[in-house]
Amino acid sequence: MPWKLASLGTLLAATLLAGCSSTSTESAKDPVVTDTGHSRCEAKAAEFTIGKKASPELLEQARTRAGAQNARFLKPDDMVTLEYRSDRLNLNTDNNLVVTRVNCG
Repeated sequence: MPWKLASLGTLLAATLLAGCSSTSTESAKDPVVTDTGHSRCEAKAAEFTIGKKASPELLEQARTRAGAQNARFLKPDDMVTLEYRSDRLNLNTDNNLVVTRVNCG
């Protein structure tokens, strides 16, 4: 009986460890690099937008300076997902569409 229990435990451990291994080559891919050479958003570079009125031109300027792949305005009542994307710039606005905060994600 103890031998069967040990065999079952070993089989279970091997199965769990096999599930942790990966043969995908996706992790070996190079990170996405923007035209500025950055693979991550630099929110500090977009802080010039704080206090300015939201506009498509301002969004594009901020995206370019921050080295982000994507950018968006977030109003106080906007629903957002909780996914974190290091290549996305967020410009948070108040109800009057004036930028109040800049962050990446």
